[in-house]
Formats: sequence, C-alpha cells, structure tokens
Amino acid sequence: MALLAGPVGAGTVPPGGVDPVGVWPLSPEPPVVHGFDPPSTPYAAGHRGVDLGGVVGQPVLAALPGRVYFAGRLAGRGVLVVAHGGTRTTYEPVAGVVAVGEQVAAGQRIGHLEAGGSHCLPRACLHWGWIAGERTYLDPLRLVPAAPVRLLPLWRDAPAATTATPLGSAFAGVVGGLLGARR
Repeated sequence: MALLAGPVGAGTVPPGGVDPVGVWPLSPEPPVVHGFDPPSTPYAAGHRGVDLGGVVGQPVLAALPGRVYFAGRLAGRGVLVVAHGGTRTTYEPVAGVVAVGEQVAAGQRIGHLEAGGSHCLPRACLHWGWIAGERTYLDPLRLVPAAPVRLLPLWRDAPAATTATPLGSAFAGVVGGLLGARR
C-alpha cells in the first residue's frame, strides 16, 4: 500500500463556487448503475459516490488533472485516488498503472477495471467518488457534462384536440396564442 505524504488540501469546494469540468472515467460514456446518496452523518449509511457500468479490463481514466495520492489495495480491492488541490477523486476496483506522486492529465489512463470487489456483481462497475477536504462527499457526476436536454412538443404534427370544457378551451387559446406569437 502506498500513500502520498502530506495534506491533500482543505479548501472549500468548489473553489470560487464553480465545479471543475472533467471527463468520464470510462469511455464511452457509461450508464450510471447506482447514483450518489450522501450519508446524513459521517458514519451513516449512504452511497458516497456513483457506480458506472463497465467491462472487466476496460481502461479507467482520470476525471480531472491531478497527482496520484494513493495506489494500492484496500479490503481486497484495487483503489486509486487522485488529488486535485482541495478535492480528490476515487476509483475502485481498479488495477492501477500509475504510481503515487505521478502527475496525470484529465482523460489519461490510470488503470483498468477489475471484477473483484465490485458491488455490482455479477456485472462489473466502477465506483467513482469525489471528496472535498477530509470527509465531504460530493456527487462526481457534477464533474462531467450532462447529456443534452431536448424538449419535445406535446403533439407530433398538429395540436391535440381540446375538450369542450371552458378550462380546456381557455388553455388551448393560451397555447395557440403563444405558438402564434412565436411564428
């Protein structure tokens, strides 16, 4: 087990109130198997990261640039921790290909996904975490861009028929007026 000496940093997160922009630690963009559910107290139940669906042997990438803080096995699982100033990202179960103290770029391969120790069995998944200071767990999905949002109309080719009720007619008139004003 190797651990980088010295403090990680104790700044408030995110610094300046802005989240850093990172990359997905698995490529292509993986499905989120289990979301972030922070504990109410330091020792309470919860999910202190997210689980991303993957394939055993799949490359694991650094989500943000930083310095490898920890690379080793904990409780039988390969664990990597990358420090980014006042925050750290965590990856497990991972067989690391980087050494403690090594600088890594966002998107750089830092290891590959292992089967053992995954709590998504029989599937493989990467448990990905983001920590500020010593014990403030953050949702790592804040680091990656969300999928584009596309608003779809309530109808395909023509507005749906309205009901004969006064409320339905009033609503149709408002919607029709809004659509007419946009043309």
